[in-house]
Amino acid sequence: MSDILRKRRTWLSVVLCGLLILGLLLIPTGFEQAGAAWHDGGERIAAEVISVDNSLVINTGLVQAGEQRCHVKLLSGSHTGETYMAENMLTGSLEQDKLYECGDRALVLVSIKENAVASVSMVDHYRLDMEIILLIAFSLFLIFFARWTGVRAVLSFVLSVLAIWKVLIPCCLRGMDPILVGGFVTAMLTLMIIALVFGFDKRCLAAVTGALSGLALTCVLGMVCTSTFRIHGAVMSFSESLLYSGYANLDLTRIFMASIFIGSSGAMMDLTVDVSAAVYEVVQKRPDLGWIEAVKSGLHVGRAAMGTMTTTLLLAYSGGYIALLMVFMAQGTPIINMLNYKYVTSEIIHTLVGSFGLVLAAPLTALTSGYFLTRRSNAESLSQK
Repeated sequence: MSDILRKRRTWLSVVLCGLLILGLLLIPTGFEQAGAAWHDGGERIAAEVISVDNSLVINTGLVQAGEQRCHVKLLSGSHTGETYMAENMLTGSLEQDKLYECGDRALVLVSIKENAVASVSMVDHYRLDMEIILLIAFSLFLIFFARWTGVRAVLSFVLSVLAIWKVLIPCCLRGMDPILVGGFVTAMLTLMIIALVFGFDKRCLAAVTGALSGLALTCVLGMVCTSTFRIHGAVMSFSESLLYSGYANLDLTRIFMASIFIGSSGAMMDLTVDVSAAVYEVVQKRPDLGWIEAVKSGLHVGRAAMGTMTTTLLLAYSGGYIALLMVFMAQGTPIINMLNYKYVTSEIIHTLVGSFGLVLAAPLTALTSGYFLTRRSNAESLSQK
């Protein structure tokens, strides 16, 4: 009977997740018209580069400037199959500029006036098809090895993407408090993702309780440390571009604060699920186990997992700053200057504050798991007698 009830609870989480995904797909962000200027009188479509003319490209050492002319064949849109000359303006920036070769596929902007092509501009290399293939391959690979659990993992992935794109980002752009919105979205995702793993049972309750407590501590410490260390939200990539896009009223620092606990939420869920699942397995094997012994088992698992989770946060956050660290070493920057640099300090806050949350989440999950799961086990053993 318990197995049937467990399957029903798991199915309930899957159905609820599916309904949330459907609802998020249907609701508008409210910013659909913000990109109208990108589409007025034009099409953004894929094109094949037939030939290139680099005679106007000026090589200045590492970078190029000038203009590259590309002969392209349109692969979709109202003028499919037609060929045109397209312009690729170079600004001398390795980060922004693209150079095309014969046979490349590119995303182009086709300006249309009176049903005729007025001009074609090169936007970037076309990557959407390979991104879709990679996503499908990942989903199939996951489902092949994890079976039903893999399906639920894919659902949680889709739900997370939609919640961020359809709820978190639009609400922040409208000027809502990023910490409140981020807390709501993170709490909802935590509940649904863990429920997809366990179903709506006491394992889920224990893991969610531990994860949310850790996230709450991370949120508070993140706010305190950001203010104490005098970190401005402009340390985030593209933050100034956001302000110059017409959103000068946004509080970048509070957005940065929200990013701290949002970024550590995945590790928090992973740790609490591990602890809750371990305690559940111990109690299943030893139904007569008391809650104190179960808590001790959970604490042992939590201690072992914390050793790698804190390192996971460190590697995840520092991986994006490899080039910056290489610049520091190449220029012989003193350690004191490097550690005091605001970009490095912001990553230290991300890593250490998130680790504080993990340290709290692990023992609390062990406590709640031991309490809830042994109570259920004792109740079942009494009913069997």
